Amino acid sequence: MEHLKNKKAIITGGGRGLGKATAIAFAKEGIDVAITGRNEAVLKATVAELRVFGVNAIYSVFDVSNYEEVKRSIKTIVETLGTVDILVNNAGIAAFGTFNEMEVSQWSQIIQTNVMGMYYVTKEVLPHLINKNEGDIINVSSTAGLSGNASTSAYSASKFAVIGLSESLMKEVRKNNIRVCTLTPSTIASDMSIDLGIADKDSEDSVLQPEDFAELVVAGLKLPRRAMLKSAALWSTNP
Repeated sequence: MEHLKNKKAIITGGGRGLGKATAIAFAKEGIDVAITGRNEAVLKATVAELRVFGVNAIYSVFDVSNYEEVKRSIKTIVETLGTVDILVNNAGIAAFGTFNEMEVSQWSQIIQTNVMGMYYVTKEVLPHLINKNEGDIINVSSTAGLSGNASTSAYSASKFAVIGLSESLMKEVRKNNIRVCTLTPSTIASDMSIDLGIADKDSEDSVLQPEDFAELVVAGLKLPRRAMLKSAALWSTNP
């Protein structure tokens, strides 16, 4: 089993939802965590919760869809943490609407954030992992990236792209002892899902919770280095 204590992790979109749950799970394992997002107040509050576990927790405010912001911020994060071992590409946005009704600007922003944002952050973190000849990258896709549905064209396109990019990267960096994992959860009662009206915050017994996702991430990281969780789909037991 891989020991996680004292490792350093970056989690994009780490202030709430899946990202926050993962950050808390990491902190419980003794992992120092840097969380990123666009809402400083939310990030500050989450960092305060993380520090209760005795780890070094920091935050950085930037938009993953802006490459110049990503470059500056990732450089500062790595300098502050001293290194980086784990990257969780969680930041993403969603909106639903028919192909013709959704504005071009909104369609483009979903792609820019969910695909290019993941690419930008990974591009800046990857050289550090290659130099260490070790590391883990967890990319968050969705069941919407496995099957398209009416009114989800932009979101599904972005999440299909995440899977393709992630699998290609996995095959490219295995030789560097870097594990790349793609996760495709179904509906989770995250802040984003609740805001979109596709999950109920009071449906704990019937809908996946962010903590369920976080447990899967930690379990994958604990596998011996010789083993890699290439992909996993997380579903609720309730239809």
